[in-house]
Amino acid sequence: MDWQIAFTLAVVLIALALMVWEVAAPDLILMAALISLGLVGILTPRETFIGFSNPAVAMVGVLFMLSAALRETGALDMTLGRFLGRARDARSGTFRITGPVAALSGFLNNAPIVAMMTPLVSDWARRNNFSPSRFLIPLSYASILGSTLTLIGTSTNLIVAGLVDDAKMTPLGFFEFLPVALPIIAAGLVYLLFVAPKLLPTRRDATDLLGDRRREYVTSMMVLAESSLIGQTIEEAGLRQLPGLFLVEIERRGRIITPVAPDESIEASDRLVFAGVVATIVDLQRIRGLVPMSEEGQSQSDLQPNHRHRLVEAVVSSSSPLVGRSIRDSDFRATYEAAVIAVHRNAVRLPGKIGEIVLLPGDTLLMQSSPDFVRNHRNSADFYLISELPGSESPRFDRAWVAIAVFVGIVITVTAGLLPITLAGFLGAGILLGTRCITATKARQSVNWSILIIIAAGLGIAHAMAKTGAANAVAQFLVSLFNDLGPMGALIIIYLLCMLMAETLHHSAAVAIMFPIAVATAHQVGADPRPFIIGVAMASNCCFASPVAYQTHLIVYGAGGYRFSDFVRAGLPLNVTTAAIALLVIPRIWSF
Repeated sequence: MDWQIAFTLAVVLIALALMVWEVAAPDLILMAALISLGLVGILTPRETFIGFSNPAVAMVGVLFMLSAALRETGALDMTLGRFLGRARDARSGTFRITGPVAALSGFLNNAPIVAMMTPLVSDWARRNNFSPSRFLIPLSYASILGSTLTLIGTSTNLIVAGLVDDAKMTPLGFFEFLPVALPIIAAGLVYLLFVAPKLLPTRRDATDLLGDRRREYVTSMMVLAESSLIGQTIEEAGLRQLPGLFLVEIERRGRIITPVAPDESIEASDRLVFAGVVATIVDLQRIRGLVPMSEEGQSQSDLQPNHRHRLVEAVVSSSSPLVGRSIRDSDFRATYEAAVIAVHRNAVRLPGKIGEIVLLPGDTLLMQSSPDFVRNHRNSADFYLISELPGSESPRFDRAWVAIAVFVGIVITVTAGLLPITLAGFLGAGILLGTRCITATKARQSVNWSILIIIAAGLGIAHAMAKTGAANAVAQFLVSLFNDLGPMGALIIIYLLCMLMAETLHHSAAVAIMFPIAVATAHQVGADPRPFIIGVAMASNCCFASPVAYQTHLIVYGAGGYRFSDFVRAGLPLNVTTAAIALLVIPRIWSF
């Protein structure tokens, strides 16, 4: 065996072992492997970093930005968030979660979708007395099933498309995977509705365990004239049984309505008084047309939502000039350029009008402020501690339809073949930045750079395997072991090997390493590489039995209080189901 083949295979095997043992992060391990191939001369400097110039890497980054723009404008809340609204039983809830998520994951990066939906699903589950652990694994699984639908559904498909282009093969179409993806998605959703509930655990999550020890406030929210809540009942609007939050009363034209009945209709200019934990108060800000009130007598212009506003908590110090004075008398808004919307004192809810509360040392203020408040007052003697609440920015609802239109335009442009997928993606990102659907800072922060490094390094390693003949060597070995099985047997072996690798490693690394092996194996058995390429894509996507296989699994892992065995128990049957469908359909659509 040529030393270059032996060295390349040794580097790949060592990298695989290090990732299985979790010695370091996958992006660091794969970059170290790639650099080692360059240092010994197997790859030239240009070839070492060839993966970073692949359009697939750029497109994955753009998808993160597109997803972030939909989240920042509230478009995801307005679409996916509404599907859960009236579900009242577990099966209906699972259907309302998995169906829309699977559909949208075919066109957007699934990690941001799952990250956005996880708190929504957890809150819905707690409101309806279900354990979130019954629904978060199905959420992750549905996003993965849906991502097989199109070329841009997941980074795996984009990597395969990039490798196909590099190999000078016929490019993959936008809906190339559709014939095999549709039956996989259909079978997967049926499994999640009727089989998975019997295998999923019922566990309390970290939020439930905190109980009454969490800080609670009393705060008022005003219903603006343009609110979508107007005309809905309290129950229909999802404002009843909010997790950690209780609707105390409604003030309407000088009349107090308490207790608030579930069938009470919401009207414009209603003042809704809530008592509860700060995390859910943050969530209330994401409801269009519902804005916090700080003091009596605010004008409608004062109450208009401002996407630059943040929620900040600050503890009043003993030396503060605020001590012994009411919020109104201290002229708080003018002095600090912030508005107090709630006060917490020694685990006691403070009712009454905000402006009339006389402050004491140790009071915790919940304020709506500009982004500069924390920086300007961090060292102020007026406060002991100041912290900004993450995710407290108000969505830019007025630009939600712009973001949705740009997203739909990208899909139509690429499907019609008017622009290459990467150029269409960057054009869309430019429009979103130009229309201020997302800021440049948020766009940069939305990109998961470690995933881009994994993809780029994996592409470089795949190039080394093809260049040195290491992929051919592995293919010859596999064919010699199963030489009587023919093309179908070879496809089964490639699929299972790729699925096993994806379950133990990052799926992007698995597809990059297995692609050249799959193509070489196809040539060894005298078959068209196309069905083998589709098999690699499906096997790398359909990984459900390990939480480390996919980023979406890791997102729900802690939130659902899961154990590793939960994924094995719920995921293995789905692995078998999707593998059987893929191996049955692929040879009939893409013949050998």
